[in-house]
Amino acid sequence: MPLSQRWTLTRYLIEERRRFPTASGDLNALLLDVSLACKAIARIVAFGQLDDGLGSAAPPQGGAVNVQGEVQKPLDVLSNQIFIQMNDWSGHLAGMASEEMDAPKQIPAAHARGKYLLVFDPLDGSSNIDVNVSVGSIFSVLRAPQEVVDSGRDVTEADFLQAGATQVAAGYALYGPTTMLVLTVGNGVAGFTLNPNLGEFMLTHRDIRVPADTQEFAINSSNSRFWEPPVKRYVDECLAGQPGPRAKDFNMRWIASMVAEAHRILMRGGVFLYPRDSKDASKPGRLRLLYEANPIALLMEQAGGRASTGRQPMLGVKPTELHQRIGLVFGSKHEVERIERYHHEPPAQERGNPLFADRGLFRN
Repeated sequence: MPLSQRWTLTRYLIEERRRFPTASGDLNALLLDVSLACKAIARIVAFGQLDDGLGSAAPPQGGAVNVQGEVQKPLDVLSNQIFIQMNDWSGHLAGMASEEMDAPKQIPAAHARGKYLLVFDPLDGSSNIDVNVSVGSIFSVLRAPQEVVDSGRDVTEADFLQAGATQVAAGYALYGPTTMLVLTVGNGVAGFTLNPNLGEFMLTHRDIRVPADTQEFAINSSNSRFWEPPVKRYVDECLAGQPGPRAKDFNMRWIASMVAEAHRILMRGGVFLYPRDSKDASKPGRLRLLYEANPIALLMEQAGGRASTGRQPMLGVKPTELHQRIGLVFGSKHEVERIERYHHEPPAQERGNPLFADRGLFRN
């Protein structure tokens, strides 16, 4: 398609706003500020080791650790600062929360406060920078409670504890061979590719749909000894291939970058599993509900896929903590539904059929 016929992100948002004649335009402006932050991060990521070792695996001096208990890379800190600086002045936000910050970020008193909340993972998969694997930023927009909007008070952790179904918009930026912004404002999913000559995100994927069926799954099999029986059963059946109960061969993929995994599934289907396991009993999962699971879940559902904890729809989970962790399964609808069904069926021993004995290809 000729460049002159492609929509920019700005035009796309304007056209979406026209569905709501009384809309103020604040959401559009906020998303454009977010996209500007993503452009800035994309430029820094592209320089890699050329930029004073920002991607280095060595911990920063002093070994700074974030609230997640993870050593912060310099690029994690810088990306977080960029998100804040691009979004704290415009008057669209009542507050922000980030994977890299212990508590919510207040809007400075010098700036106006708005009606939205922004939550984000400023640089997902930053450990992959050193090996030049795609990384990204994930974001979610919520409405601030009306009491916050009316009073203008500082936001609290409780203001952010909203189920994923209440998200107004969600998306991610992928910093790969090309930089892409994938976005939903509640009317399907669209993908935009950054034109480096113009500095503009151009609409290249108008209506992304996740195929309902797939022959590809992604899971970290090194954790197999910690998996729950339903997950073991599902993976074993996939690995059994054509002769097995699924009667078809599957491929397995694992990138260890949430954005890259989600993007692959949005582009061609598949199922991703980072389930709850017994590796650390204090954590009911490894992924962050507000910063990772909810925005990715909204994108998947809007694209015709499905997202789940394995036991219930992800978008129905009511958060209890700002940095709450959770198990996540998402992707092609029929595969996620199968995994949910396995979680709700009785254990193999209770089914009373020796053909379903508790065994697995990954067991000793």
